[in-house]
Amino acid sequence: MRDTGEFDVSSELLAWYDRHARKMPWRVSPVDRAAGVRPDPYRVWLSEVMLQQTTVAAVRDYFMRFTTRWPTVQALAAAPDDQVMGEWAGLGYYARARNLLKCARAVAEDHDGIFPDTYDTLLDLPGIGPYTAAAISAIAFDRPETVLDGNVERVMARLYNIHDPLPGSKPALKNKAATLTPDVRPGDYAQAVMDLGATICTPKSPTCGICPLRDPCLSRKAGTQADLPRKTPKKPKPTRYGHVYIAQRNDAALLLERRPDKGLLGGMLGWPGSDWSDAPAETPPFPADWQALPGEVRHTFTHFHLILRIWTAPLPEDLAPNDLIIMDKHTFRPKVLPTVMRKALDLWLGQ
Repeated sequence: MRDTGEFDVSSELLAWYDRHARKMPWRVSPVDRAAGVRPDPYRVWLSEVMLQQTTVAAVRDYFMRFTTRWPTVQALAAAPDDQVMGEWAGLGYYARARNLLKCARAVAEDHDGIFPDTYDTLLDLPGIGPYTAAAISAIAFDRPETVLDGNVERVMARLYNIHDPLPGSKPALKNKAATLTPDVRPGDYAQAVMDLGATICTPKSPTCGICPLRDPCLSRKAGTQADLPRKTPKKPKPTRYGHVYIAQRNDAALLLERRPDKGLLGGMLGWPGSDWSDAPAETPPFPADWQALPGEVRHTFTHFHLILRIWTAPLPEDLAPNDLIIMDKHTFRPKVLPTVMRKALDLWLGQ
């Protein structure tokens, strides 16, 4: 380790990883990797996109369904948008799902179905940012790229006792992480440091007594590990309001809309509705005696809370609304809806 004496962080961490690596459906174990088994870049990429803003436990089932249904990047690239968005529903951050399809199609069409193997070429693909490009390059292709996620930031802040708050301290934390990234087994090392943050150097109550880096850890020596990393306080999330309109025909067909490609829930099916704002206007999709349902739908997005009022009315037999979709009961599947729209459906069905 360059900055804390003779202790070799990468070697110690790799030795710990060889004994304690988590088993994940997208991961090649250290034993298999030593035997020559190479990670599938498609599975590495898919897992990294899914794991953004969520947990390993939440992703496992989604990953298994995706790779069972679409075992290769070419298969995913050929899948209809609605099927992919439907399988994604519940993971949130739906722009990731749209970019997932764009990226799969770019790999299939522009790279003959083979993922690029360097950071810079990966960064050119749709939806792949610096973190994901580094993770794929390191884990799938064993290139010595520095991978910096929340777990790694926490490990670096504590290892070097860095008190400058996030996100401003990201460059300093990445510089520290870069000094430790080895040329030998960089893919295993990247996963090792992330595993350390996820299982031992946890946000609360880190188990320093069994940490392989306890001796050189500067915050442990200073007794400040529980206070790190510091974070700039977030502003309170505002609350927005909206109206949605659920209309059903006598034959059980439902009225839906496809949201614009850009913006929140872009490209997904949902109920016709108003904008989401402080005081949204009521904007029913057709004239009718709309009845407000008791209760409301509450949902939280990354930057705001949302409260929706649900209105319902019969859908006329002869209605042919512009820019809306009438979907018969045999075609409609609740799983194609994003979570907030499924909440509205559940409230309506409960009435």
